[in-house]
Amino acid sequence: MTETYQHYIDGEWVTGKGTDTFTSENPATGERLGEFRRGTPADVDSAVDAADAAYEEWRVLSRIDRAEFLWDVYHELRDRTGELGEIVTRECGKEISEGRADVVEAAHMVEWAAGDARHPKGDVVPSEIAAKDAYMRRKPRGVTGCITPWNFPIAIPYWHMAVALVEGNTVVFKPAEQTPWCAQIIAEMFDDAGIPPGVFNMVQGFGDAGNAIVESDDVATVLFTGSAEVGHSIATDLAGESGKRVACEMGGKNAIVVTDEADLDIAVHAAVMSSFKTTGQRCVSSERLIVHTDVYEEFRDRFVAAASSVAVGDPLDETTFMGPLIEAGHREKVTEYADIAREEGVNVLVDRTELDAEEIPEGHAEGHWAGPFVYEADPDEDLRCTSEEVFGPHVALLEYEGDIERAVEIQNDTAYGLAGAIVSEDYRQINYYRDHAELGLAYGNLPCIGAEVQLPFGGVKKSGNGYPSAREIIEAVTDRTAWTLNNSKDIQMAQGLSADITTEDDA
Repeated sequence: MTETYQHYIDGEWVTGKGTDTFTSENPATGERLGEFRRGTPADVDSAVDAADAAYEEWRVLSRIDRAEFLWDVYHELRDRTGELGEIVTRECGKEISEGRADVVEAAHMVEWAAGDARHPKGDVVPSEIAAKDAYMRRKPRGVTGCITPWNFPIAIPYWHMAVALVEGNTVVFKPAEQTPWCAQIIAEMFDDAGIPPGVFNMVQGFGDAGNAIVESDDVATVLFTGSAEVGHSIATDLAGESGKRVACEMGGKNAIVVTDEADLDIAVHAAVMSSFKTTGQRCVSSERLIVHTDVYEEFRDRFVAAASSVAVGDPLDETTFMGPLIEAGHREKVTEYADIAREEGVNVLVDRTELDAEEIPEGHAEGHWAGPFVYEADPDEDLRCTSEEVFGPHVALLEYEGDIERAVEIQNDTAYGLAGAIVSEDYRQINYYRDHAELGLAYGNLPCIGAEVQLPFGGVKKSGNGYPSAREIIEAVTDRTAWTLNNSKDIQMAQGLSADITTEDDA
């Protein structure tokens, strides 16, 4: 009989107020992985109340004491990387090296946040007045709501939560409904570490639970990673009038620019990695390849050959490059965008959207399979297929003539601005791209996927309104107070402002 897992609220495993459950399934096989309680707004209220009650005692601990709980989590992540990587792969479908990398990324984030606890946080600045000390201190904001996606089900929750907790905030965590098993393990780690009741809370569920976090008057900060549609709803409709701080990292219609000075070995490798790793289901995946006419034909032929032969299969097999899509509904979306591209008149080069029966691994007929879809399009045409995010292995080749300015013009012709890359052996081209591409994450002679926790991670334009991950998350989960302390018996004011008090008798 399949176990039914519970929520984690105020240091206890609880059934919650609702009676409904939902199932986690392996997207490669359809295997049932577990039953989970579906959280209700009332469950979120209980979690927020617990987090609010725990906040004062948690915030008065030193940063170093708070970080000690994270060190226990770090060591468990490192000790269980292989085991947890397999769980990630079984639940979200990305191939096994990516499953392990997800856990390693989580460990890196926890290590960075916990280690940062011993670093100074604040600035001492010179005052205009010699008798004054001027400095800045950070303070936690309170209850932090963390709403995370399925495609990095271990890493991104720790991106949100590790710094928030070390800085003295308490947390209510609503994971993606597609990956509740991974979230269960995260909660077990915090429980094993002995984190005080109410400091970390987890409510499983769907959008109504996420909405309850955003709408709660007692949640000070909301961190969200996911689709642009949901993120903009959170940032504007739900939290716009509440005074909350909201940091959202959303999707992109990312591109790689391949110039006339590109090393094509690097370019093809970077394009295949960027387009097809995680089956194109990364917010930083490339769906546009902007290629100079001088190298276009050779690049196209080599990229098409790679897309035609890239290994799609069992994600637990070490030789697999692409696993399944996350769920049936998403497979329908990817198929729909292939249909849209054909209707819009593009030149289809590779169409593996419907895999042949022999391409589907034995015993995996229930999986949500799709291979690469590659096509040529005119960069000057206004097409849905080249402007809307698909979040799958759907890639447009866009040929350009002229100089790097033209390539960057095409790069920026999108509502999004998350990630991008340029491949060139000419540093002047790279520098122009660096200075003019409208992006939050940029790469030179590399794929446009990948992140390191000591760098900020987020986008511009429709791709985000903050950095709810990595080092810059501290700006979302803390407030800065500017302090000026007078060490003199006299009051002296800055900018030459008089400090004398004039009375009616003086007048």
